[in-house]
Amino acid sequence: MKAMVLRRACSLLDDDSPLECVDLPIPEPLEDEVLLRVSACGVCHTELDEIEGRTAPPTFPIVLGHEVVARVERCGRGVTRLTEGQRVGVGWIHSSSGDEFENLSPDFRATGRDANGGYAEFMTVGQDYAYPIPDVYSDVEAAPLLCAGAVGYRALKLSNLSDGQQLGLTGFGGSAHIVLQLARHQYPNSPVYVFARDPAAREFALQLGAVWAGDTTDRPPEQLDAIIDTTPAWNPIVEALACLAPNGRLVVNAIRKEDGDIEELTRLSYHEHLWMEREIKTVANVTQFDIREFLPLAAQIPIRPEVETYSLESANQALVDLKRKPIRGAKVLVVGSDE
Repeated sequence: MKAMVLRRACSLLDDDSPLECVDLPIPEPLEDEVLLRVSACGVCHTELDEIEGRTAPPTFPIVLGHEVVARVERCGRGVTRLTEGQRVGVGWIHSSSGDEFENLSPDFRATGRDANGGYAEFMTVGQDYAYPIPDVYSDVEAAPLLCAGAVGYRALKLSNLSDGQQLGLTGFGGSAHIVLQLARHQYPNSPVYVFARDPAAREFALQLGAVWAGDTTDRPPEQLDAIIDTTPAWNPIVEALACLAPNGRLVVNAIRKEDGDIEELTRLSYHEHLWMEREIKTVANVTQFDIREFLPLAAQIPIRPEVETYSLESANQALVDLKRKPIRGAKVLVVGSDE
């Protein structure tokens, strides 16, 4: 099978081609696993964290990719939940303890980091971690829902927002543009305010229903009850805390933060940013239950991800574009046919 393989950690500022296109044997599913023929795989910022060593794979080489849409090619002997030919998705969680807090378990293994992922024509996963894809979505539309959408869904739950309260989103890429659509459905009386450096991203947010969009350092007309941060930087954290209302909550939706502007944390003022019972909550991974809840809800709304597609062989270009260019929506690799 064709696969894009990462052999070592490196900086995407220095290396435009961290992945190598190779031929690998098609993997064999274990008893409770399915072999998947991959159709599409989203490109997530966490792949940059893996490549650049912030959440490095424990072993190399590794096949990245954890927003996978595929069809079941073959079932292991113990598989009962899935059938051959069924269209399914795989997210960041590849396997874990199976309980309510499996995202926090030491047994947690990530797709595309601890096990080979979807930047390939085939992959394997346990039957509990492959989810039916609603018919309303094409393969490329469904791909970002498996992580950007599902982890965004978890972040919105963790915000503790009540309908009518004010919500902020800082950063407006693959996850936030889905969360905005979700929030408008779940909390129809809650105005959404968006912070983004790129003017085009701010305009996109307004088109999707944000009531206000400003730069990361701008102040909205109201103090906000909750803010979800989806950026890789520290400056938006400090600026967001200054926009929170008393008892407000900042939810940081990121696996890792980059260190380029970490000195911004020295600007934190207890009185300005943290006092009045403001709090910070982080999103750690995602559970199978988040994904199973989110996909039918996304179809019901329906959420429409904005996607830009690349071929599997162009995965390096997609990663470099994600690292260096303004983002509109999500990036998706087309691996197989979208039937």
